[in-house]
Amino acid sequence: MSDDETSDPLAAGRPGDALSARQRRQLGAVLQFLESDEHAPTAIRGQEQAANLHLADSLVALELDPVRTATRVADLGSGAGFPGVALAVALPSAEVRLVESQRRRCEFLERIRIAAELENVHVICARVEDWSEGFSVHDLVVARALAPQPVVLEYAAPLLQMGGSLVDWRGRRSPSEEQNADRAAAELGMRRLAIHRVGPFKGARDHHLHVFAKVEETPSRFPRRAGIARKRPLGG
Repeated sequence: MSDDETSDPLAAGRPGDALSARQRRQLGAVLQFLESDEHAPTAIRGQEQAANLHLADSLVALELDPVRTATRVADLGSGAGFPGVALAVALPSAEVRLVESQRRRCEFLERIRIAAELENVHVICARVEDWSEGFSVHDLVVARALAPQPVVLEYAAPLLQMGGSLVDWRGRRSPSEEQNADRAAAELGMRRLAIHRVGPFKGARDHHLHVFAKVEETPSRFPRRAGIARKRPLGG
């Protein structure tokens, strides 16, 4: 086993609180399905590798209070289902929406939801800018490897209720990119609270969780039309 693998990847879970037998079975079902479904939208499908690079990397966010206490979560650009699927297993009392715009990925997410018996998960097949039913109703938005941070902030801010949090998964820190993101956050009614360096699995390098809070109402001009956030990002 390499340094980047753990002896029991499914041991990752709520800090100070082991996963239940049912939760471990659900995570096992996620790994099995990821490996067996030929249409899984990820190159990381082997169970041991996926346990680290998908599950453990998702569950490390449970170190954060806004994640542990979340009741209504939106996972943006969910893709293969991470971090949303893993967090839905760990937070069975939370309602988790997997927001994905590509139809084939939505179909995959629905299949993995059924395979893992995730009754608290809903697949939202829509562009986030057009998902008006999701505006101002979430206490947590998460995003992992989705887009430049100003873009993620513009997607997330309208979905959050006042006081809600965005947790954005990032790699190595970039002061200039963080400055751009902070300027974008100010336009959106958001504020950076912290940047947590995390080690989701042995050998992980430069993993950070960026935490923002919604401190003011997001101006009504946001979100802009679909695609504009990426073409003309805020904060530059």
